[in-house]
Amino acid sequence: MTILSHTWLDLLGLSGLLNPFALLIGAYLGWRADQPQKLWIAGFAAAALSLIFEAGVEILHLPQPIAQDAGALAMFPFRFTGGLLAGSLAYWIRSRRN
Repeated sequence: MTILSHTWLDLLGLSGLLNPFALLIGAYLGWRADQPQKLWIAGFAAAALSLIFEAGVEILHLPQPIAQDAGALAMFPFRFTGGLLAGSLAYWIRSRRN
């Protein structure tokens, strides 16, 4: 039985797929989207903006809210997927509400 390394746990956890900043940004942009094609943009923006936010926190030497082991290039696709899923869920909820 193999156990996932710490890097994979970070990528599948709060540093990657379940990053709260990426999920919030993706959900907000998905809620505001008027076409389902814009959900790809929501996922991309969620990944990019969450990484920019963390880089800014690091440049200012503030404590990192979430410790991570992986680099930005490794986290981007996971945050993209998380943001896309959050945006899709928000878009679906909003379309059912109207």
